[in-house]
Amino acid sequence: MQEEQVILVNDKDEQIGLMPKLEAHKRALLHRAFSVFVFNKKGELLLQQRAAHKYHSPLLWTNTCCSHQRNGETNIEAGTRRLQEEMGFVCDLKEIFSFIYKAPFDNGLTEHELDHVMVGTYDDDPAINTDEVEGFKWMSLDEVKEDIQSQPEIYTEWFKIIFNEYYQRLIEA
Repeated sequence: MQEEQVILVNDKDEQIGLMPKLEAHKRALLHRAFSVFVFNKKGELLLQQRAAHKYHSPLLWTNTCCSHQRNGETNIEAGTRRLQEEMGFVCDLKEIFSFIYKAPFDNGLTEHELDHVMVGTYDDDPAINTDEVEGFKWMSLDEVKEDIQSQPEIYTEWFKIIFNEYYQRLIEA
């Protein structure tokens, strides 16, 4: 099976090439990604715990789902696809902003992504794909904020960046 490719981009989100995902993470090259935040009608955020076998950030808590767009796929198409693959449901998504971040990991890999953040609404529990997700929970944004402050080590780097820098945009979404 061929390794998944990521879309290499410049800082204006213009595609400049394709590269196998692992190689892009080894070389810390900027590539396109997305992060989905799903809320219920009570305003709680659906968090996922990454599966134990993930090559980085295993068992850490993060936003509802995240991944990389495929060549030719829109951000919304990619978010919808991955939400179904990881969490077992689909909902309408809306892109609210994008940002660039760089986060090195202890295993020598680096996430250097232009991340498109999307939001949606869903009120049932997910049917998680246990190959991708260890667990899930619903939390209010205030609870998440407090938990990140008291236990930052149990959350993914990109989630902490989004939450700390863009908290107000998530509330307004």
